[in-house]
Order: sequence, then structure tokens, then C-alpha cells
Amino acid sequence: MELLVARNEINQKPKKIELSKIEDKVEKNGNAIFYFDRENSHKSLLDLQDHFEEKGYSFYMEEIKYGLADNEYIYQVHIIK
Repeated sequence: MELLVARNEINQKPKKIELSKIEDKVEKNGNAIFYFDRENSHKSLLDLQDHFEEKGYSFYMEEIKYGLADNEYIYQVHIIK
């Protein structure tokens, strides 16, 4: 599974991150906060949630608006042991 990390610049293309790298960060620290781009499908993020909840982690996700337009948001995800 690949997800798109939130972009730093509006005109920039989002970078991809593999599930294995997300797992490594979470397992190393016991928890992690990630910011994902709006171009990720909601289903992909729910699949990510299912993956970590099956491993016994708590998963919190919310949309963060950074502008007034409908498409100006990112997903903030907390994964906690």
C-alpha cells in the first residue's frame, strides 16, 4: 500500500510513502503523527486504520482545513501503541 504525504507547497506534487516505512516509524517510537494529502482516497486511509488496529494500535484521523476552499485540507493521522 502506498499513500501520499501532504505536500509542502501548493504547486508541488505529493510524495509517496510505503506502508512498510509507516510501520517502521510507528514501531520505532511507539507512536507517530502523519500528514497525508487530500488526493488519498478515504478508503485507503480506512484500510490503513484497519491495518494498525488489527496490530493493537489506536488510530485517530481527522481532516485539517488550511484554507476556505473545499479542496484545501489534509488528513492528520495519529497512531498510538
